Amino acid sequence: MVDVAVRQGSVRGVRRASAGTRLRYALRRKSTVAFLMTLPLIVLIAVLVIYPAFYAIHLATLNKSMTRFVGFGNFQFLFKRDTFWMVVEQSCLFAITAVIFKALIGFIVAHFAHNIPSKKQRKWRGMLLVPWVIPPAMSTLAWLWLFDPSYSAFNYTLGLFGIAPIPWLGDAGWARFSVILVNVWYGAPFFMIMYLAALKSVPDQLYEAAAIDGANWWQRIWYVTLPMMRNIIAITTLFSLIVTFANFDIVRILTAGGPVDQTHLFATWAFRVGIEGRDIPLGASVSLFMAPILAIAAYFILRDVTKRGNEA
Repeated sequence: MVDVAVRQGSVRGVRRASAGTRLRYALRRKSTVAFLMTLPLIVLIAVLVIYPAFYAIHLATLNKSMTRFVGFGNFQFLFKRDTFWMVVEQSCLFAITAVIFKALIGFIVAHFAHNIPSKKQRKWRGMLLVPWVIPPAMSTLAWLWLFDPSYSAFNYTLGLFGIAPIPWLGDAGWARFSVILVNVWYGAPFFMIMYLAALKSVPDQLYEAAAIDGANWWQRIWYVTLPMMRNIIAITTLFSLIVTFANFDIVRILTAGGPVDQTHLFATWAFRVGIEGRDIPLGASVSLFMAPILAIAAYFILRDVTKRGNEA
């Protein structure tokens, strides 16, 4: 009996020692340490993002008074409304057009800033980031004054050249143009600073080798700069696409969705239906419709990045 007890005690001691060894080994691993350090952020995201997302899905399955389960009834109701499909079309047009122009302008301005001498580059970076730093609601109010039908600075300038005033926010086409213009003005500096950081990471030896091979300026951009910046371009485009799709303040302040709902986006129409129309489940259904569109966009944007990562 004494020998059995001694053996059991030794086995327990070995197990405790092995467990302690495994724990110390796990804590030494970089992945474990990284997970523990990011755990507070994961919990915060779960509380502030994941829970509201599932709660929105729950709301979308209820009736207007939120007392009865209706399943996909709200989505079926939306699919029969022409206004909903107009909002889908306008949101896609707005997001794709704005992101393309923000990416192009950001890329061009980043190249100019990259070629500025280092002493002056900090000053120019600070000035070019001003539109992105200003809160969008405040800057949009300034744009609202510029587009004002009675006191428009744009129309006053056009009048000096004998050009008739333009109904910037009164005509559907010009209203869409105005909303996209303000969004591009606000978001282009973000692309600029991201692309500028990516340009600084491209080795100068690659440009020198391309120049020796006889590559001109455009060929160096196409065959050297763009391939080296492909990952950051994809990630920045996806992030901006998500933010642009969910844009609310610019459209709300400039047009409030008008004229005749011609500039409504998902966020503004969800607010109109859910808050102003007092139909929270239907508003949640409108906002949730962004998820499959953004999921498809994320798949196509990140597909090439994932392939290149696997090959590496």
